[in-house]
Amino acid sequence: MGQKSPHHPLPEFEVRLSAPDLWDWRAGNTGIPGVTTFESGKPGPHVALFAITHGNEIAGAIALDHLLRTGLRPAIGRLTFAFGNLAAYDRFDPARPTASRFVDEDLNRVWDPSVLDGPRHSIELSRARELRPLVDTLDVLLDLHSMLWDADPLTLCGETAAGRAMALGIGTPRLVVADSGHANGRRMIDYTRFMAPGATSSANLIEAGQHWRPATVRTALECIGGLLRWVGMLGPDADIPVAVQEPQRVAEVTRVVTAATSQFAFVQPWRGGDIVPTRNTLLALDGETEIRTPHDDCLLVMPSLRPGRGHTAVRLGRFVDGRGQTPLFKAPQSP
Repeated sequence: MGQKSPHHPLPEFEVRLSAPDLWDWRAGNTGIPGVTTFESGKPGPHVALFAITHGNEIAGAIALDHLLRTGLRPAIGRLTFAFGNLAAYDRFDPARPTASRFVDEDLNRVWDPSVLDGPRHSIELSRARELRPLVDTLDVLLDLHSMLWDADPLTLCGETAAGRAMALGIGTPRLVVADSGHANGRRMIDYTRFMAPGATSSANLIEAGQHWRPATVRTALECIGGLLRWVGMLGPDADIPVAVQEPQRVAEVTRVVTAATSQFAFVQPWRGGDIVPTRNTLLALDGETEIRTPHDDCLLVMPSLRPGRGHTAVRLGRFVDGRGQTPLFKAPQSP
């Protein structure tokens, strides 16, 4: 279930977080296990916060568990807390932390309607089909993730104007990346609800930091706080950390590099957020194929230093001007 290959074994990773006991939230209150919704009784959007779409990304689970235990409630609209891949999460072992990303297949690669409506079966597909009626009601989705390899936190906003506006409305992390996803399947943020022509619902995927570091939990909480303030859902007494405000930069992905062989290897241990100044710089070898930067000032987005064949190795991006976007929702004005 991890991403090891016989040619590129993963190093040991220090796990500095403890997976919370989610027993109190397993039943939920919606008829969908692991999904809890709170109504404000006032008009407003339906916002969902998702965690553990990948079972070993426990920082998001810690963040949602904390907010549920402290009694966070929406000032307007409807707020949903969702724990995605509970079956994989239940297998998390800090001695083998990469082994519980999923059970049968990646829950974040099955959100194509043709797959959801198709004949295939797996634990993750069953869970996606169970969650789909909820996702079909959402105005805003924030999917909380983290990263195996050390990298700057970032938001993946997809390719829609609504997704980009949402990322800039949240205000953190500093880096926003507009991308089309992965060759091997659609993410939840790529689902039709958010991507169909004319869609007004928006979705972001937050990569809050390295999987098992305490700072990743704080970043996740800061992103949640930024989102709820943006939509006007956060009351004045809510105890959520506020991010240090830094100007955000928006990058658009110009190329998705998918490993074509099991011998894919970077020429140096690049870090997510690195900017390679010169076009045609050698980044990696995929068997005998050279992978080079397609343009100057090339942003490296989440390089996976041990990619499996058929998996995304790195996304390459170019910075653009992200100003001038209009928020999808505005906080209600005081009378």
